[in-house]
Amino acid sequence: MSKNIYHRSELLLGKEMMSALAGKKVILFGIGGVGSWCAESLIRTGLLNLTIVDSDRVCITNVNRQMMATTKTVGQVKTVALKNRLLEINPEANINDIQEIYSYKTGHLFNLDDYDIIIDAIDSLSSKAYLIEMAAATKAIFVSSMGAALKVDPTRIKVESFWNVTGCPLARKVRKVVRRRGMPERDFPCVFSDEVQANEGAYLIDETSNKPENMDGNGPGKPELVNHKWDNKKASVNGSLSHVTGIFGFTLAGLVINQIREEIKKQA
Repeated sequence: MSKNIYHRSELLLGKEMMSALAGKKVILFGIGGVGSWCAESLIRTGLLNLTIVDSDRVCITNVNRQMMATTKTVGQVKTVALKNRLLEINPEANINDIQEIYSYKTGHLFNLDDYDIIIDAIDSLSSKAYLIEMAAATKAIFVSSMGAALKVDPTRIKVESFWNVTGCPLARKVRKVVRRRGMPERDFPCVFSDEVQANEGAYLIDETSNKPENMDGNGPGKPELVNHKWDNKKASVNGSLSHVTGIFGFTLAGLVINQIREEIKKQA
């Protein structure tokens, strides 16, 4: 079955590239609006070994931008919902789902040296900075996404090395933390946008509870509408759109594909 699934991929990329992609072990941290689309693209292209890491459950407010989030999956563990989706694409894929936060406290649970490719789609500042520090010390291909919220213009999405990203508040904050802890041993590509829009619907946030109000504007969200436990470690709850987060995720996948192709060329 999988051979037929990847016919068009192999037609473009060739047999050697498809074999290399199938043999890579990939770990993806964060499967929200960016990471979920990255995972989908990689599995559809020909990746067979993927570990996905995220601690959250699907929330109704995820449906506008996260690939596995639908009204039917609200309340499910995100990694389980995404795994089920990816196995529908290729039942022969090896998807390892881990419901966990990557942090200083949990980092010992992950042996990053076991992976050929590490993908950062984390939106927590401290966790992202720690992953960058740890991943940059490995020999793995490493790619990262900066902030995808507060953006509507897909033409402003770019790729640049971590230390050369401009106009992204998250990148600026992460670099500050990383510098304080010691610069990573190598640079790596990042997807980012220098666009920063305002939250025009900021009135939907109840500042006392940090939860979104129900959509008719009549007060704090009802349990049946918003059942997500908001992460109070995040700087803020910002608006985001699927066409932007999706492009971020697809671009991350593209960076991975391109770097594998470059590896093959060097070995030729």
